Amino acid sequence: MKDLLLIALFAGLGAAGAGLLGWVAVRLLRRRSMALSLFCVAVVTVLAVTSGTFAVAQAMFLSGHDLGVVITVLGMASVVSLLTAALLGRQVVAGSRALTEAARTVGSDTGFTAPAHPLGLELAQLSQELAATSVRLAESRARAQALDASRRELIAWISHDLRTPLAGLRAMAEALEDGVAEHPEHYLKRIRAEVERLTGMVDDLFELSRIQAGALSLSLSRVSVYDLVDDALAGAHPLARQRGVRLEGRQVAAEPVEVDSREITRVLGNLLVNAIRSTPEDGVVAVSARREVDEVVLSVTDGCGGIPEQDLSRVFETGWRGSAARTPRRDPGERGEGGDSGAGLGLAIVRGIVEAHAGRARVHNVTGGCCFEIALPAAPG
Repeated sequence: MKDLLLIALFAGLGAAGAGLLGWVAVRLLRRRSMALSLFCVAVVTVLAVTSGTFAVAQAMFLSGHDLGVVITVLGMASVVSLLTAALLGRQVVAGSRALTEAARTVGSDTGFTAPAHPLGLELAQLSQELAATSVRLAESRARAQALDASRRELIAWISHDLRTPLAGLRAMAEALEDGVAEHPEHYLKRIRAEVERLTGMVDDLFELSRIQAGALSLSLSRVSVYDLVDDALAGAHPLARQRGVRLEGRQVAAEPVEVDSREITRVLGNLLVNAIRSTPEDGVVAVSARREVDEVVLSVTDGCGGIPEQDLSRVFETGWRGSAARTPRRDPGERGEGGDSGAGLGLAIVRGIVEAHAGRARVHNVTGGCCFEIALPAAPG
């Protein structure tokens, strides 16, 4: 046992010197190539084994022949170890370079192109993360482009909608100023209607800006969806009567929700006004409410004839107006109770308010029209 302890001591002392030099070398090479660092580790290992073996050999007073055998064995083992470390370093460097080249494709139009060179486990995992990052960047860029396009479209629509009433206001004001208006009271009534229309447009823009800025303040209270639907139907009834459209409340369950009553009533009002304006005379606009697991789903079904499939994903975008079937001409200044200004903001406001309540807004076509649904979290029992 004593001899083994002495051998361990001499071997440890011999290897300690090589280990100390190796620690210094690794510190100096920490910013250099990984292949060089791996080769340095292999060299330190070989030196540690060699120095420890020589220390033990000297302590045991080996013969010249035995010492030669030990040196030969150590030399061959050292050559094989260093060659293996060099090959491994080259493999790691090649994989790293291939991954570096592939990383330049992250976020490109063609997407991330994984390296064809075989990679180790860690580099393969990094390649997978780069691929996922590239996908997220592409999705983010697509959303940004869609948002930018919708904003440009909104600006174009707003500019058009502002130009028409402003031109009319200027013409009527000039007629009144020059005294050529045969019925001034009629002109004043039209001016007031146009001003109300412009005011509604500005109000919708302000509301949408608050929603998009996350500044919408909600006053939540427990209320039955039956009451919400009843209030929305009452507000939309005058416009429905004027348009010759019949309003129906079908299977409205008295489910409780915890919402801002004013904002959700506005959501339903926007959907009802849009549905009424898109439904032909003698048509039906139906409202229903049902419970689905932990959600309460309110739906508004109209008789617009349906929305083209390619437009269904854009319905709630800012500035979207859709086809002529969805945007019938209105009398100047017409603005239904709870409706939008006609600038393509109503449905964007609907989605913003619903999402602020942690809900979802969606639309799908049904026979003869389409169905808008808003899903709100059900109030706890």
